[in-house]
Amino acid sequence: MASLLDSYEQQYSNVTAEITNKIAKIVKLSGGEKRHMVTNVEKQMEEAKELLEQMDLEVRDIPSKERQKYATRLKSYKTELGKLEKDFKKAKLHGGAGSREELLGPDDPSHSEDQRTRLLDNTERLERSGRKLEAGYRMAVETEQVGADILENLHQDREKIQRSRDRLRETDSDLGKSSRILSAMMRRIIQNRIVLFVVIAVIILVIALTIYFSTRS
Repeated sequence: MASLLDSYEQQYSNVTAEITNKIAKIVKLSGGEKRHMVTNVEKQMEEAKELLEQMDLEVRDIPSKERQKYATRLKSYKTELGKLEKDFKKAKLHGGAGSREELLGPDDPSHSEDQRTRLLDNTERLERSGRKLEAGYRMAVETEQVGADILENLHQDREKIQRSRDRLRETDSDLGKSSRILSAMMRRIIQNRIVLFVVIAVIILVIALTIYFSTRS
């Protein structure tokens, strides 16, 4: 958030510096050059206001312990822009009625009404754009939060899977050891049975020989 605010502040400083420079030039111009310069300043004024609106949205989401510092700076920016607007109005009117007609055209009631209508339309469009931007920003914040929750859940699932895999490896190792032990035991049992059978066979043979020789004698 802070880095984005710093970026907005840098852009705002550049725009207001250009506005201040152009306002100083407006009073020295006339005719088409003056109208062209006025149009440029008006566009940059709108740009500066939009930057202040973006900064205002960002400040609302800053932790409370840092918010006051940025809020104070934002307030000074708004005051500065208000002063620039006053200076701009004075510069536009500089030179008397002739300059006013150059900038605004003849004092025609229908012309003034058209200007007022266009101004209201522009204001409404700006308000709608501001609402859309704010809604988009809220949606972006919500999406970011959902994404963070999903990543956290995936991380937890990954840890669970890793632990299960480790337990399976341990179980497999234990089963291998058990299998080897059982195989060794089976071999010993078979060996013991073979020895037992041999011993029994020898005993039977001895008994048979003993009976045989006893019978002959």
